[in-house]
Amino acid sequence: MPSNVMKTSDFDYYLPESSIAQTPIEPRDSSRLLVLHRNTGELEHRIFRNIGEYLRAGDLLVLNQTRVIPARIYARKETGGRVELLLLRRRDELTWQALVGGKGLRVGKKLFVESDDSRRWDGMNMPTSGDIGVHAEIIELLDGSERLIRFSEPIEPYFPKVGNVPLPPYIHEKLNDPERYQTVYAREPGSAAAPTAGLHFTPRLLEELQVKGVKIAYVTLHVGLDTFAPVTEDNPEEHVIHTEWCELPQETADLINQTREVGGRIIAVGTTSVRTLESAANLHAERLIPNYQLPSFSGPTSLYILPATNSKSSTR
Repeated sequence: MPSNVMKTSDFDYYLPESSIAQTPIEPRDSSRLLVLHRNTGELEHRIFRNIGEYLRAGDLLVLNQTRVIPARIYARKETGGRVELLLLRRRDELTWQALVGGKGLRVGKKLFVESDDSRRWDGMNMPTSGDIGVHAEIIELLDGSERLIRFSEPIEPYFPKVGNVPLPPYIHEKLNDPERYQTVYAREPGSAAAPTAGLHFTPRLLEELQVKGVKIAYVTLHVGLDTFAPVTEDNPEEHVIHTEWCELPQETADLINQTREVGGRIIAVGTTSVRTLESAANLHAERLIPNYQLPSFSGPTSLYILPATNSKSSTR
């Protein structure tokens, strides 16, 4: 590979495990905030509740209102073997795209969903039964460990009994309060992981920003497979991005256009908000003229942002 070609290893850095918080800080907005002044390169170490000092009246914060579903569920095969399912995307009332963990998970294989407390063991080192009466069948093989699964009845009503929040692999502590892995403005269920950049906002902080004159608007992007899929290619441009569903509603598009017209700044909170906004803009890139109006957008996106490039993307 030529020396001037970007490599995945260029993004490697040392992060000691002791620096990875295992439990969320309270209150949320007492987390640390690193501020980079782009015009000077100066760095500041602040607290997140100070973020209002860097925003001004007329600015618009764009937040991703997706809500994490308890998408990790457990099941057993007819032979008794254990299976882990990570639900990624609902195709219809009964059908889900999922990552599966287990052997022999071929088309036609039946799985029996178990309750959350069934993963205890009896004195003979055998898993106890926690069958809730819902079964699933694998109906299609997708890429790698992805499968299309059809449940015997809608699974969502059983989430409180069978579902677990799929925490990132570097978090080893049990999450006692699932709401701490939701933003305070989470409304639209569908994500396999939280849009973490927004976890530090509190209702009080959002109210203070609005009193200051900062406007708030919402988009939705349901975080999916690529949160859990590592980049394994030497050249990051060869990495295949799976699609995620997102929506930029007309109300938010109107607020963005109005803010730009009066010289306000648009601040996208986190990469999921960025991907949603850029997906909408890229769909109508031919209209990029001085009086360009950002359109509303709803649909899948595979936008892939890399340094020193515009973006590698598609919307379908």
